[in-house]
Amino acid sequence: MDEPVANLDEIRALSAHLPGPDLESGSLAASRQAQLTKPAGRLEELAIWLATWQARHPPRLDHPRTLVFAGNHGVAARGVSAYPAAVTAQMVQNFIAGGAAVNQLCRAFDVGLKVYEMNLDTPTGDIVVEPAMSEEECAKAMAYGMMAVEPGIDALALGEMGIGNTTAAAALCGGLFGGDAEMWTGPGTGVAGAALAAKRRAVGEAIARHRPAARDPFDMLRRLGGLELAAITGAVMAARLGRVPVVLDGFASTAAAAVLYAADPHALDHCVVGHVSAEPGHRRLLEQIGQRPLFDFGMRLGEGSGATVAFAVLRAAAACHNGMATFPEARVSGPS
Repeated sequence: MDEPVANLDEIRALSAHLPGPDLESGSLAASRQAQLTKPAGRLEELAIWLATWQARHPPRLDHPRTLVFAGNHGVAARGVSAYPAAVTAQMVQNFIAGGAAVNQLCRAFDVGLKVYEMNLDTPTGDIVVEPAMSEEECAKAMAYGMMAVEPGIDALALGEMGIGNTTAAAALCGGLFGGDAEMWTGPGTGVAGAALAAKRRAVGEAIARHRPAARDPFDMLRRLGGLELAAITGAVMAARLGRVPVVLDGFASTAAAAVLYAADPHALDHCVVGHVSAEPGHRRLLEQIGQRPLFDFGMRLGEGSGATVAFAVLRAAAACHNGMATFPEARVSGPS
């Protein structure tokens, strides 16, 4: 991206011209895969996927990066989370100090990490009574996410931090794909009982207010999403334009990416979902967008943690694909 987008119409125009797969690189990967001394399975699928969307063969994961976007939500004032909104900024400081889970995972798997604050002093609008963002605010947040996809990254994990964002994600899913609040709304950070009922009520009222009024998925994002969710949507688009495969994290980051799926079912072909989280709406969302997660560890943290763990799987896929001997090289008889 040389110049940031200025409005949602520019976003819409970009989304209509996303590049497709590099079939030559994918074919080279598939041809090599057929000669390797290993039966094909999910790792082999991932190696071919990496080559296809990196537009190069062999695929490499020399410079993976995790991006975490943090934003605050006006709906959090309704008590939809077990934690106060101040925790968003506190957790950003924890990321900077190196004390969060994602910091340890990035160190363990040799992954670069960048954290972006999205105007934490100004929460989005309360989606129960008003749109989360103006068109300009949403477009700027998406452009911010686009600019975060820097040259030299060869795979990207996308995560978020934002008290109240599972409420926004649930409302966004309901707005994009239909269904009631109970279908999409889970405990998030651990709300239960009356607090969970209040959260579901907020989600239901937000969907009822904004779904009929939204003109398209991007307008739904500005009405029901959040600054960090819009940034993730933008980053997914920029990654596609830059030939960077993407690993999505939990419910909130997948909901942000699903905006693009709702606009074009092929818009997430360069993405995989690292894991299915414990948030019940995430599994339903994966079914809706046709994604198969790499693993299910019952994770519920967010902050890109599950997507970062998934880099270990992608590195395993690339290592086997690139380093294994072929049948002739190993002097092993191939299939008859």
